[in-house]
Amino acid sequence: MKYTSIIIAMSVIFMMSCKTNKVEKNDFKYPETFKDTTSDVYFGTKVEDPYRWLEDDHSKETKAWVKAQNEFTFNYLNKIPFKSKIKSRLEEIWNYEKISAPSKKGDYYYFYKNDGLQNQYVMYRTKELGKDGEVFLDPNTFSKDGTISLGGTSFTQDGLLLAYQISEGGSDWRKVIIIDAESKKQLEDTLIDVKFSGLSWKGNDGFYYSSYDKPKEGSQLSGLTQYHKLFFHKLGTSQKDDKLIFGGEKQKRRYIGAYLTEDQRFLVISASESTSGNELYIKDLSQENSKIIPIKEGFNCDLNIVDNQGTRLIISTNYNAPNNKLVEVDASAPQVENWKDLIPETENVMSVNTGGNYLFASYMVDVKSKVIQYDYNGKKIRDVELPAIGTSYGFGAKKEDKSLYYTFTSFTYPSTIFKYDIEKGTSELYWKPKITFNPDDFVTKQVFYKSKDGTKVPMFIVHKKGIELNGKNPTYLYAYGGFNISLKPGFDIRKLVWLENGGIYAQPNIRGGGEYGEDWHKAGTKMNKQNVFDDFIAAAEYLFKEKYTSSDYLAIAGGSNGGLLIGATMTQRPDLAKVAFPAVGVMDMLKYHKFTSGAGWKSDYGTSEESEEMFKYLLNYSPVHAIKKGVYYPATMVTTADHDDRVVPAHSFKFAATLQAKAKSNNPLLIRIETNAGHGAGTPTSKQIEQVADKFAFAWYNMGIKPFEK
Repeated sequence: MKYTSIIIAMSVIFMMSCKTNKVEKNDFKYPETFKDTTSDVYFGTKVEDPYRWLEDDHSKETKAWVKAQNEFTFNYLNKIPFKSKIKSRLEEIWNYEKISAPSKKGDYYYFYKNDGLQNQYVMYRTKELGKDGEVFLDPNTFSKDGTISLGGTSFTQDGLLLAYQISEGGSDWRKVIIIDAESKKQLEDTLIDVKFSGLSWKGNDGFYYSSYDKPKEGSQLSGLTQYHKLFFHKLGTSQKDDKLIFGGEKQKRRYIGAYLTEDQRFLVISASESTSGNELYIKDLSQENSKIIPIKEGFNCDLNIVDNQGTRLIISTNYNAPNNKLVEVDASAPQVENWKDLIPETENVMSVNTGGNYLFASYMVDVKSKVIQYDYNGKKIRDVELPAIGTSYGFGAKKEDKSLYYTFTSFTYPSTIFKYDIEKGTSELYWKPKITFNPDDFVTKQVFYKSKDGTKVPMFIVHKKGIELNGKNPTYLYAYGGFNISLKPGFDIRKLVWLENGGIYAQPNIRGGGEYGEDWHKAGTKMNKQNVFDDFIAAAEYLFKEKYTSSDYLAIAGGSNGGLLIGATMTQRPDLAKVAFPAVGVMDMLKYHKFTSGAGWKSDYGTSEESEEMFKYLLNYSPVHAIKKGVYYPATMVTTADHDDRVVPAHSFKFAATLQAKAKSNNPLLIRIETNAGHGAGTPTSKQIEQVADKFAFAWYNMGIKPFEK
């Protein structure tokens, strides 16, 4: 296919027509996108796919299309008069020290720190808490532009060895480097082609890790990754000699993970076919040549081993308990029929960590954290007193530890670290950021509104004190709604620029997420997926009704599954918002399962091939297919990255091309394609600031708002 000359020619025409110093709001002449006659037939229905050629992310035609679209987009964005002010303000408020809670490994405490505007967080260590310590690993030295990031670390129990992962250009494919922790010297060759994997050391001999067979050359980003394999890498040997422990052709599972219990007695293997539901197996490493024993087979629930005491296993599960419960069982007969409840299910979703020989159960109470400390017999010791209403995390430590470090945050409460005395149950401030920010200037409230079917849905609303509810406040409505993921209150410095300029931030906890357990999740999956879009639309309508904003001042945003949410919302209700930001979205619902790890999402979405009913349901809301000719759509900036190998950029490419070809709109319909970047993890600070500045500038400009003038 030779589309390059067409694309380049149209790009030149566009550039010639844009030699003006101001943004034109109408008569957009987008770069030409070639259409072919490709189509598929599903259950007798023909579905056209005219931009399938954009799925080939390595072709020179696709690369030329990306270049032309980016030139068009940045030509528009760079002429917005106040964009530079937004970027400057972001750089100003972003420039403060950020650190993580410390964790002890061997003789050292390790923590991460960013001085302010460093592209990547730096790993430090110290033998005495409270001192600055020394730089241990600095990912900013991995590459000049900060696009190689640290993707996970694992120490041996004695802290003498470290295996760490790196990601290049945001890819999910990782490399693993092994070093002597004391000298920081690399011990052997780097492991390559590791994907969706933890690293779990067995003593100091080696570690367990997972990966797939690498797709053939030229399709690394889009090639299907089918069957995960669990390997053991013995230190001092070649990766090609690594022993297959589980998976592959014998046990065909899409996701396989492994970890060892703290006493190193049991290898725990989790295996699943999709993102929801897993099998669980154990292998007793204290017995030579022991077999891998199933605890539970099948994929109708989630479960994991929290800890063990000898052969006593403590398991967290949502089996017959949608909000999760804790059970105990002996490893000699660990099957479901032998389970005994340890901490029963409640009306609130529970997750459990351990530390200092205690259990810490974290509950979500209307999306706000509550933590209860229990002993190993399930006896309640105390409620942990948290500093405010918000989100806490990090209640984990080793058995011998006397204290642990947890982090607390909320929308207007910057992430702050507390030291918790495990026996006394008292917290003391360990570290808080120094930010020129007064939380008393802002209001955070939680409201409950009714969705289309009457379901009550919670939503957080944040804004400056004293704003007038006149329907004219610029509002950023953000949600996710899928894969049992919960959106909790948390501080994000980026939002401060929006709020400072009279903006409102709204975050509804719509169905499909995990805020109210597995039932809430299932209510937004497969044939219930429309509930997710209805909940989001109802959130906007609540904001209109209560005069927070109106459709002329509303921006809707979401990423990944949330990008699908925005694509579906703007095609179903093009009148709802003034601006739309679908980011790295799943836009082709008929084919998503044919790319990279997409087949693992079928438990949430269903597939176009499983039944005619499912095909028709997906076709009805699939964003690429739902765009109608001659319809006015909101000002839209699709965002993706050329190295996204999770939600491949073809989703966004095809959506943007279709939107530009079919829409009847004086609003700009742009696509911003980040180069040498992936799905989002490890994105350098400099790129994050540029991305946010572009989004806020685009939103305010299209709402007719001039920030920094009040």
